[in-house]
Amino acid sequence: MDILMKTLSVLCLIGALNWGLVGLFGFDLVAFLFGAMSIVSRIIYSVIGIGAVVLVVLAIRNHIE
Repeated sequence: MDILMKTLSVLCLIGALNWGLVGLFGFDLVAFLFGAMSIVSRIIYSVIGIGAVVLVVLAIRNHIE
């Protein structure tokens, strides 16, 4: 479980940094590296989004227990 939480945390950090760049500078690093809405960038966005949802669910579950 520890490796999963660390992996999900890294994914959330990557997503947060990317959104920070978008908000501050209008620069989308994922689109820059992999192309705007290419299949690769869409997969990256999806994996980061799903990872964030799983991280929140696990955090809530651990808090309740």
